[in-house]
Amino acid sequence: MPNKTKYDESRFCRVLAMLLCCVGFSALNYSQLMAATIENQNPAIIKQKVEEYLLMQSQGAPGKVVVTVGAIDQHIKLANCAAMQASLPTGSRAWGKTTVAVQCAMPSNWTIYVQAKVSVLADYLIAALPLAQGRVITGGDTTFIHGDLASLPPGIFTDTAQVIGQTVANSLGAGTVIRQEMLRSPVAIKQGQVVRMVTSGQGFSITSEGRALTNASVGQGVQVKAANGNVVSGIAKNNGEIEINF
Repeated sequence: MPNKTKYDESRFCRVLAMLLCCVGFSALNYSQLMAATIENQNPAIIKQKVEEYLLMQSQGAPGKVVVTVGAIDQHIKLANCAAMQASLPTGSRAWGKTTVAVQCAMPSNWTIYVQAKVSVLADYLIAALPLAQGRVITGGDTTFIHGDLASLPPGIFTDTAQVIGQTVANSLGAGTVIRQEMLRSPVAIKQGQVVRMVTSGQGFSITSEGRALTNASVGQGVQVKAANGNVVSGIAKNNGEIEINF
């Protein structure tokens, strides 16, 4: 019996030692894991910084802005940063697919580039029916469709008033997204028309008559032959008026 008791005590000590060793090892691993977690920057916070920055940069966009931030490689280890700064690289903008640079200056100096997409959801104009070349657009010629403006070419319209009265430059099929380059503004000045030239300068304004040498829409440049035979250039206005500035 004494021998058995000593054997049991020895076995108990060995088991206890193994348990204590395992507990100590687990505690050490846990401490190391926690230290690494605290030391490394959380990728979710970087993504949040990118989203907040792009939303701020998109203020005033003609629609609902939705920001989708791309995944960050979990294998990239960055030191924890208390004050990150986000910026758009030169040539980039908060519209469609873009890249945001996130920088940290303290306590460590690092930069990471994060892919993102900025969608601007709004209604925009399309042709409601086939529109022939030369047709002057009226209210029933267009309709709205909802979508992402950032995925469309530039020059689209979001207001019917922007296209009413304009002329179709080339025939458009039903459902075509209407863009500025597809339309011509109505002619405000016609070639050969007698126009009123308003010459303005600092402290004076002179009105005289001339004859337009070319057609022009409002805001376009036009050449005018004055009564004395001189040819001058000006900007077409409404009501047959040409603005000439010195």
